[in-house]
Amino acid sequence: MFEAQTGSGGGMGILLLQMVAIGAVFYFLILRPSAQARKKHAQLLSNLKKGDEVMTSGGLIGRVRDIKEVDSDGVKESRITLETGTASVIVERSRIVRIGGASAPKAPGAPAA
Repeated sequence: MFEAQTGSGGGMGILLLQMVAIGAVFYFLILRPSAQARKKHAQLLSNLKKGDEVMTSGGLIGRVRDIKEVDSDGVKESRITLETGTASVIVERSRIVRIGGASAPKAPGAPAA
């Protein structure tokens, strides 16, 4: 009877070790790659300039005609005017997924295009 009670303390240590291992796997397979992809996308967007050929997340392809900083409800947003064919389209900077040949990295688990 006393042996069964003393043995359960070791089980708690193993459970804690398993939880730490699951947390580490979650971090290295999901959180870290996602943060790196966000960082690379931000770097890609910081290099955006007029005349660049870009592709949006919606599939529009065009050249950057104008870049404007807009204050919307106290939040600064960056809007890009694209010339695509004979039309001009305004999109948010964050919707740009490719500049020229450099594309933004995909987050882990994202569907293939």
